[in-house]
Amino acid sequence: MNTKIGRFLLALVGFAALLLFPIGIDNPYYIHLLETIMIYAILLFGLDIVVGYTGQVSLGHAGLFGLGAYTAGVLVYKLGAPLMVALIASIGVTALFGALLALPALRVTGPYLAMVTLAFGTIIQILINEMSFITEGPMGIKLTKPPLFGHKLDEREFYWLVVVMLVLSLVVVHRILRSHLGRAFEALRGSPVASDCMGVSVYRYKVYAFVISAGFAGLAGSLYAYSEQYISPNTYNFELTVLFLLAVIMGGRKSRIGAMLGATIIVLLPKLLDDVELFRYVSVALAVLVMVVAVVGVQMKRVTPKQMAIPVVGSIALAGLSFWLQTMTDWRLSIFGVIMLFVVYYLQDGIVGFVRNALNLRRPKARLEVEGAGIAPADAVATAAMAGGQPEVLQASGVLMQFGGLKALNNVDLTVRRGTIHGLIGPNGSGKSTMMNVLTGIYVPTAGAISFGGRSLVGRTSSDIALSGIARTFQNVQLFGEMTAQQNVQVGLHHTFRSNLFDVAVHTPRYKRESAAAANRALGLLKFVGLEAFAAEEARNLPYGKQRLLEIARALALDPQLLLLDEPAAGLTAPDIKELIAIIRKIREHGVTVILIEHHMDVVMSMCDTVSVLDFGQKIAEGEPAAVQADAKVIEAYLGGQEAEPQPA
Repeated sequence: MNTKIGRFLLALVGFAALLLFPIGIDNPYYIHLLETIMIYAILLFGLDIVVGYTGQVSLGHAGLFGLGAYTAGVLVYKLGAPLMVALIASIGVTALFGALLALPALRVTGPYLAMVTLAFGTIIQILINEMSFITEGPMGIKLTKPPLFGHKLDEREFYWLVVVMLVLSLVVVHRILRSHLGRAFEALRGSPVASDCMGVSVYRYKVYAFVISAGFAGLAGSLYAYSEQYISPNTYNFELTVLFLLAVIMGGRKSRIGAMLGATIIVLLPKLLDDVELFRYVSVALAVLVMVVAVVGVQMKRVTPKQMAIPVVGSIALAGLSFWLQTMTDWRLSIFGVIMLFVVYYLQDGIVGFVRNALNLRRPKARLEVEGAGIAPADAVATAAMAGGQPEVLQASGVLMQFGGLKALNNVDLTVRRGTIHGLIGPNGSGKSTMMNVLTGIYVPTAGAISFGGRSLVGRTSSDIALSGIARTFQNVQLFGEMTAQQNVQVGLHHTFRSNLFDVAVHTPRYKRESAAAANRALGLLKFVGLEAFAAEEARNLPYGKQRLLEIARALALDPQLLLLDEPAAGLTAPDIKELIAIIRKIREHGVTVILIEHHMDVVMSMCDTVSVLDFGQKIAEGEPAAVQADAKVIEAYLGGQEAEPQPA
């Protein structure tokens, strides 16, 4: 609680400092400079959702920024629209164009996405330049400071408006990223496959993130138009979009402080490089700061002298260069580029991440208390058996999965009875994991029929299948590493939320109830698998055996009728395997049907009611464990025909 109060007081002091700045420094140039930094920070809040949380690279935000500016400019210039109408319209128009860009663009990834968004930004700039009947073309549009409630704002009053918009944007984006929406965005970066299998549609939420990000770009663009009082097509070029992207990287992704620091750098650094005297002071101060951080970091054993050598030497060299050069005119862009490359290549967590790691300033841990009152603790696992349901929960017939000429599954039939543990075994490469991927929609079978609860699974998306009652774990652990154990489970509880973006932004009672219930239930599920003590620990820091259990807890958050476990005992020690067996039995006792892929035969034979055996994509045996274990075909598949008990592969 003290930490929370301390952060609140620090934020209050920062807000007060921003408000008092134009009173203490009555210089229009510096007021306008800080105003520009805040406007850029608003855009970077949104861009960080796309880049920092979903892991996408967008080079189209300069175009969206320009759309927001020209929406406000055209409305004011042509129609005399009031300030609030212009701001809201700018947000709406850019969000719409963000959706139009995202719908086709986000079907590709990596460099292809970057090229598509870059093309979008270029097209927007060309259209602004050519559509002179609306935008006035190369001549641009002149504006004046807007009136608000009948009073025309002067430079200082408009600055205060930008401060208010910055704070509101900060609050909204912080609430979004701390909500189920933020967890969904972050899950997309951690593991898109696991996200889909948790009921969080990768494509849908990438588009959602892009639309929200575009809305912030539109707000920033409209404020920029009023701030500059003149807009032209050349302002929103490729250089600006690269600066925005680098600002997020330099400041530090997934950090609102990083976004504000990045905005400060891209606004001040070009101006700083124009003034050699000022640059000398700043470069020396930077060298001193880096050395202090290095000394403290080494003393605290957070970093080694070798790790700090490059930052220290680089900052000292920069300070020395500033005194050697007599003018920055010819070297400005070169120095700017070297600084950018240094940060991108060496400080991959950005400046904020570098300082946090060097000084051991860890991110605040997720709160474990449940917000709200009167929320009864949820059961750890919901009973999933359907009253009056069919005895078979899953039926697959003639399933063929062909990759080119290879038949990974060849006319496989599989029937899983409700309330049982059904083993699926076979040598490596026999098609077990392929069958899992087919059942969960990752692969669409070449031929065959699969039904679950009376509905076909063929052709349905992984997220749709997950929400219908099928959950899974993965052969190779697919956790969201940068999220805590509790947050990982809460991603699985995403389907329990009915709150929309408005509910999240203003914290409506509905959102508070749902958030409290999800937090409570996540802790219950962690307790169910014995991980309640690790609730606030990042998933990537957990021991391997605990990561396996966390995957199971996250899968159970979907309230599944059918749970698919893909080699859950792989890599576990004997005590961990014993704990795993007890948990799987508890899951079955709660009415959840289990399909278990496992190479540890003692686990399979001691737990499963029915065992199916695959070999080279074909089912060669099925029945009770003892009968399957003695089957000649099974023995041959595992041991090449030797009369011996199958051993772990």
